[in-house]
Amino acid sequence: MKTYQKVLLIVVTFFSLSALFTPEAAFAQIPGVKRTDLQRHNIEAAGYETIQARIDLEPGSAVGMHSHPGEEVIYVLEGIFEYQIEGEKPVILKTGDVLFVPAGKNHSAKNIGKVKASELATYIVKKDKPLLLFKK
Repeated sequence: MKTYQKVLLIVVTFFSLSALFTPEAAFAQIPGVKRTDLQRHNIEAAGYETIQARIDLEPGSAVGMHSHPGEEVIYVLEGIFEYQIEGEKPVILKTGDVLFVPAGKNHSAKNIGKVKASELATYIVKKDKPLLLFKK
């Protein structure tokens, strides 16, 4: 194989693998969970951006412990969630409730109701970092 073919193969492999690590791909692997990105914008704080997404969880489904490279502001659109922020007691939130998750803090969410639960998640995060890091 010629050098340029090797380089091309490496580049294609990198971009193919990086697609697997997008938040959408990560959430697609969790049964009963759907993530819809709504908007993404640079902000005036150097090196940061804001991302807004809708997260839908079917009854009984959950997103395990994970963190983000910045703050997450959650607004519950419908349903009942149990959120667990690492080191804190679980909290139950229903339609209209809000939650703030500090930067880098591991947390999880579970739909504990009998119908779909949805949240509006707004992230203020460092650019060029993975948005979602699952705890190992």
